[in-house]
Amino acid sequence: MRKLIEFIRSVYVVVLFIVLEVAAVSYYARSSHYAEARLLARSNRVIGGVHSLFADVRHYFTLGGENRRLLARVAELEERLARYDEAENYARLDSYLQDIGESKYHFATATVVGNSVNRSRNLLTLNRGRRDGVTEEMGVLSPDGAMVGYVVACTERYSVAMSVLNTSFRASGKLVGSDYFGSVYWDGVDPHVVVLGDLSKYAEPRPGQEVVTAGFSQFFPAEVLIGWVESAELNETGTAYTVRVRLAAEISRLSDVVLVCNRDQYEIRDLEQSDQVEQHIRLD
Repeated sequence: MRKLIEFIRSVYVVVLFIVLEVAAVSYYARSSHYAEARLLARSNRVIGGVHSLFADVRHYFTLGGENRRLLARVAELEERLARYDEAENYARLDSYLQDIGESKYHFATATVVGNSVNRSRNLLTLNRGRRDGVTEEMGVLSPDGAMVGYVVACTERYSVAMSVLNTSFRASGKLVGSDYFGSVYWDGVDPHVVVLGDLSKYAEPRPGQEVVTAGFSQFFPAEVLIGWVESAELNETGTAYTVRVRLAAEISRLSDVVLVCNRDQYEIRDLEQSDQVEQHIRLD
């Protein structure tokens, strides 16, 4: 009991002050309509501020969830945008290629989804396959038309191409302005340089001279850019040049490619492998 009396004695001044304040405010509020309106407006602002404070606190603790929902929405929109961009790029490239007109070559486009440049036998994986008209032995070009490789395997939706940076790669090439041709291959040394071998000593290659396909390959049309002469030297017998050619295509940075197919290659192959031709070969 004594502790209760001591507690009341310690706080009675504060309690008395609060009671008197409440009484004064109540009397002031009843003194006139103007005073009552002002007091009501002030109290509404205070209550509104308190509610706003609690709302801000609740909003702060829900920011994590909102951010996660926003990120999920952004990811969804980015995926849609990527699909639209891909469709637009394909439509634009396909329209351009079809504007070239009907020829013995068929063109298609694809995106590179896998690429290696640091092995001796490098490959490219493309996101188009048989259902898109891609077949084995289609040539692969960069978007600006430089030689990249050729398709060696296909599924319904994907295909794999042998890169020019593959020691098994072979194609025919020649110097621009010359009828002399040789074999193009990669020696596995520099990923930016291929070799044009067995080029006639009469070709006289010059640094900077363009090297293009000769048109004898079943994979590539004639005059497809391969690169530029970097250096050349005669072999020990002095009968042929070995030319180092800097590639026009930046293989390690490829994102999109153009596929090309000789419409006549199967007819030509069937003819070359026909019984009539085989008969003449056996006679030799």
